[in-house]
Order: sequence, then structure tokens, then C-alpha cells
Amino acid sequence: MTQSDSYLARIGTLIRDARQHSGLTQAQLATELKTSQSAINRIEKGQQNLTLDTLARIGSALDSELVSVAPVAGPSHLRVKGGTTLSGSIDVKSSKNAGVALLCAALLNTGTTVLRKVARIEEVNRLLEVLESIGVRTTWLNEQNDLQLVVPERLDLARMDADAARRTRSIIMFLGPLMHRVDEFELPYAGGCDLGTRTVEPHMTALRPFGLKVLATEGSYHASAARGVSPERPIVLTERGDTVTENALLAAARYEGTTVIRNASPNYMVQDLCFFLERLGVQIEGIGTTTLRVTGKRDIRGDVEYAPSEDPIEAMSLITAAIVTGSEITVRRVPIEFMEIELALLEEMGFAYDRSAEYLAENGQTRLVDITTYPSTLRAPIDKIHPMPFPGLNIDNLPFFAVIAATAEGQTMLHDWVYENRAIYLTELNKLGGKVKLLDPHRVLIDGPTHWSGAELVCPPALRPAVVILIAMLAAKGTSVLRSVYVINRGYEDLALRLNALGAEIETFRDI
Repeated sequence: MTQSDSYLARIGTLIRDARQHSGLTQAQLATELKTSQSAINRIEKGQQNLTLDTLARIGSALDSELVSVAPVAGPSHLRVKGGTTLSGSIDVKSSKNAGVALLCAALLNTGTTVLRKVARIEEVNRLLEVLESIGVRTTWLNEQNDLQLVVPERLDLARMDADAARRTRSIIMFLGPLMHRVDEFELPYAGGCDLGTRTVEPHMTALRPFGLKVLATEGSYHASAARGVSPERPIVLTERGDTVTENALLAAARYEGTTVIRNASPNYMVQDLCFFLERLGVQIEGIGTTTLRVTGKRDIRGDVEYAPSEDPIEAMSLITAAIVTGSEITVRRVPIEFMEIELALLEEMGFAYDRSAEYLAENGQTRLVDITTYPSTLRAPIDKIHPMPFPGLNIDNLPFFAVIAATAEGQTMLHDWVYENRAIYLTELNKLGGKVKLLDPHRVLIDGPTHWSGAELVCPPALRPAVVILIAMLAAKGTSVLRSVYVINRGYEDLALRLNALGAEIETFRDI
């Protein structure tokens, strides 16, 4: 037995004894830690490598100082040994943005809703905390991350967990469902990524035709819903936003008449929401287009199951990691309809890959493929890279082209016209050896190729730029440290562990 094996065996024995002293079975401890009984069994036998984060959570669950080596509430960091090549296969997980929309949509149904393979990310955790605080019963059913929600007839909105609500921008999608259930309610101001001021006025424009008025008060939105008010003409969204479209859909879902929504977003999470609403008995015409015709139901109650499709942004993240590290990997279950523009642009830049025949996601609607990447020599595109509403290049995928462009030969301009300060965070790549010049709050100029070198950085407060930094660290020579990675955990489930399964060397740690 090696010294490492001996150490793990001693830790395993301590955990077993502490568990038994607490009167818990392996299965009960596994439920507490949101893992499997087999994982607990391996840990107790000394057959499982343990991070400080895992030990801290076990110590907290068992109330045992023997294995509590770090405060659970402390920030989590990543230590990355770069310069490695990835190999193997990886499945794309279900969509983060669809998942949070469906959690909000579950409020429409006073029956039991089961969502399949929900991503266990911090954004979902915050929404579950809010839902539980107002009386919704939520249960993780199995290791496949199936989630059951039982919504009561009456919600206790006065007990809403305001702290959790302020930590998620998704809370604004409570407006559409709640306006049908109560005449007046308050929602804390939405938080989430620091992407600059984003007005809620487009949401108000979408919901006013249903009788909703919202007044911004100190720290919260005060909403009042007038009964008997219905849209007199088509609702024209002033912004083709995803959450705005979703809020309009959620409001229309329990309006008995027919609502026409124009300039609607046809993006992936909106389509998933539409497919789910159809399971609830709502009739929707025009899914995948910018005009939706919705015939709702005043009363929605019943048992329903739905599996959200895979996440195209995570798919882009994994493909980017392969490109930047010059790796051959297979990314399975890629929602190709929402990746075609990105792949076409990458082809122009010289990216070599294969794709499988198409097959359907578990929702029976979304088209998937498997993509195998090959090491490629890239060149800068002729034109600037900019996002557009679907079916254009996805707004959330734009930051990944910063690290890709830094790998390519030549000069690339990125124009992030949607957010007024997200592009600024891409200049953090310079600390790893990149040559990124900020032209204004929306545009950066990137020169490549780049000789990446390790460095220590604090995680940017915006999700996608944070993952871009992590991907660059995978390619950087030496060891890098990315501090305070909560923002990554908001949108990705076990990203470091899953990259490690492909050959990356990423260690999660906390300050002791």
C-alpha cells in the first residue's frame, strides 16, 4: 500500500466511524451530499480521491471536526496544471438556461412536475431555495438528477428567501407565473452575472397587456395584477430577449384566450419551455420562429414529466477546450441546430472535425449529433465576429471565440454589442500571455497565435468569460490558479471533474 493509499484508508475509516456515530446509513449520507451510495462506499474503503471541498462537505454533514478541514462557506478555487492534451469522450449536460426556465414554469402547475437530468448548478440551487421557501416541495429522485416539484394550491410568498432570490437573475421569470396566482406580490431585485445595467422594462412591456403593473421600491419589485385584463392585440416585444419571451409565454400559458407574441426569441431555452408548456396542455404555434400563437388554460393541474435538451453553450465550451489544447475528443449530444453558425465560422478558420448522423434528444424534438475534434491550425476570420439572435451566433458563445482567436494566426475583432462591459473581462487573457486590446466597452482586438503561460487570476464576475480564462489555463505552460469560481459553478456542473476525466489536471481547493 502506498503512502497515499494509506492516507485515504485512514480518512475513510474516520468518515465511516463518524457516519455510524451520527446514526446515518451510507445511503442517507449520500442523499445529504447529493451523491451516490457507491461513492460513499468507495470513500469509506479508501478507494476515492478526496478534495478539500469534499472533505469539508462531509465534515459538515456529519458534524465531525475529524474530517472538517475547511469552512464550507469559504470561496472555492481551481489550481490548473496546463499544457496537457485532452482525449476521450464527454456528454453535454442538459441546458442551464432551459432548466431555470422550467423551474419557474413549474409554478404554473399545481400537480407534480418531474424534470429529467436537471443540471445541479448553483443557479438551480438558488432557485430551489426560493421555491422551497414559498412552499414548493422539491426532491432529487436519483443519481440521474431527475427532479420532482410539487406546487401547493397556496404559495407563502411572504416567506420568500430574499437572499437566494437576489443571487439569481432568473427570479424575474417568477412574474409571469405568479401574476395568475396572487393579486399582489414582491420580488427582490434580480442579481446574477455582472453584465452591466439591464432594464426590466422589456418584461413590463410584455406583461402589461395581461394586467400586470410593477413598481420598483427599495430593494424589490412590487407587482400587482388586475383581473379580467387580456391582450387586445398582438404583443410586440421591444427586445428579442430570451427571458422576456419566456415571461410572456408564462403569462400567456394560463390565459384562456389566444395570445400572439411577435419578435419572440426562438432560442434553445425558449423552445424547451414551449415543448414543456405543450405537455401542460397549452397550445403553441410557431415554435422556433419569431411569432408565437399561444392558447392557454386557466387551470393547470396534473402530473407531467419533461427532459430539457442539452446545452449548446456547454457544447461550445468543450469544443473550445479541445481546440485550444490541440486535442482529439468526442463531444456527444451536441444540439446541432443551435451550433451550426459557430461550427461554420470555425470551419472557415480551419477547424477540422467530424460529426455523426443526427438523432433526437429525450424531449423528442431537439436534434443532436456527436462531434469529434481534431488538432487544427487556425487562421483569423476575414470579418469581425459578432453575435445575433437565433439563428445567428449565440450571444453566450461569443466569448469563447476570444480564446479561439488567440490561438489562431492573425488578428480578430470581437464585437459584443449586447452587454456594455462583458468584453472588458476578455482582457484578463493578457495575464496568461494573450494579446487582447480593448477598443471600447463592446469591442476587442485579438492577435494570435499565443504562447500561453501560467498565472494566478481572480475569476471574472461574468460566467462565460470566467470559463474562457479556465480554458486558456488548460493550454498555459506551468501551473495557474483561478480564484473564487462560484460564478462558474452557477452555470456548469462539475466542470473541473469532467475535464479531468478527459486528461486535464485541475484541483479544486479552498483556503484553510
